[in-house]
Amino acid sequence: MILAGNRDEFHDRPTAAANWWDATDALAGKDLKAGGTWLGVSSRGRFGIVTNFREAAMPSGGLRSRGELICEFLKSTESPTAWSADVEANGTGYGGFNLIVGDGSELRYLSNRGPEAKSLPAGVFGLSNRRLDTPWPKLLRAKKRFGSLIGEDSVDSEALFDMLADRTRSKDEDLPDTGLPHEWEQLLSSICIVSPIYGTRASTVLLIGHGGKVFFEERRFDADGQSTGNSQFAFDTENG
Repeated sequence: MILAGNRDEFHDRPTAAANWWDATDALAGKDLKAGGTWLGVSSRGRFGIVTNFREAAMPSGGLRSRGELICEFLKSTESPTAWSADVEANGTGYGGFNLIVGDGSELRYLSNRGPEAKSLPAGVFGLSNRRLDTPWPKLLRAKKRFGSLIGEDSVDSEALFDMLADRTRSKDEDLPDTGLPHEWEQLLSSICIVSPIYGTRASTVLLIGHGGKVFFEERRFDADGQSTGNSQFAFDTENG
């Protein structure tokens, strides 16, 4: 499994760097405001990522944090299919989300703004802030580049980080219309977002090889797009 992704967030939202969480087997960054995470992997090789579903309307109050979903999956012993069935039944308790979870034998996608959950076959998939593989220009660029990189004999994590650092913005005529003001559609159209208020806070590469070898690296950035730190981990899963 090869995963490369950016976490885009407001710069004033407090966050802890990726690390092993106390009293759990989870490796992840931590959202210090709500306590969850956007991407994580467990010592057993379970992993998950969550993205917000872009909507013009602000979510109503009283909703649970979407970041809790990853924490719950990493702790669970249920298969992705069984676990996602419970989430589907209670998905209205969260703001709009996309979720991908896996355990080494199955990869599962679900959203509370889309069709039924489904298992994903071997292949290349792209996920931003709409449904899986929605053909936004930046997602098409990322998938094309990603596909060329994993076609090599070995995976170059530096090349994956270079892909995630692409600040190219889309032309006006190619911008999606998601209900946001034009200046925000333009800002959000790059793979790597740099702005004083909101932007790419972290880039992560997660590799899980045959036999359970795991490589995890997180690179963090400030509002100017400058590096603020790097965390790297390598381990063998308990199920390897």
